[in-house]
Amino acid sequence: MNMNPQQIKDVQPIRSKEIIEDMKWSLKKWCSERDYILFLIGINTGLRVGDLLKLKVKDVKRKKKLKVKEGKTDKFREINLSNIYEEVQSYIDTVESEWLFPSRKGDKAISSVQAYRTLNKASAMVDITEGIGTHTLRKTFGYWYYKQTKDIYKLQAILNHSSIDITKRYIGITQEEINESLNDFVL
Repeated sequence: MNMNPQQIKDVQPIRSKEIIEDMKWSLKKWCSERDYILFLIGINTGLRVGDLLKLKVKDVKRKKKLKVKEGKTDKFREINLSNIYEEVQSYIDTVESEWLFPSRKGDKAISSVQAYRTLNKASAMVDITEGIGTHTLRKTFGYWYYKQTKDIYKLQAILNHSSIDITKRYIGITQEEINESLNDFVL
């Protein structure tokens, strides 16, 4: 599925942990374990969906860390699955394909269009009506990484962005959030 830059810009990170939990529940209940694990790995690694869909079972089986060559940048990136290792390994035990996210037949991975449809189905079940797409996973990772670490420079490096401004826009650091952070600032 080819998206133009405008569509990607309109996709937002999920800024509520409650909504993230709702999405997890919805994916497990209304979609499948495969779709839940895709979401889980996506929001915990920041990989683009195209790179997620290229993963094979052998790439992640019994691994807490792996190297992934990103399709867009052609750069290698180390991915840490330690925090979701048990869930990923349990899922792998149920997969009867070489692909980590197999299509129904199992002979290939699902497409980005299928991933998009699944995310939208799950989001509709929890009343998220706009701003969800496959890039939501990557943006959600970026948003929460920044919220937890406040390290925009490391995030820029992780996401392979060419400037801090791109990273800020990408994760949706808005003027309102900047103003809110100043409310509690005092020396």
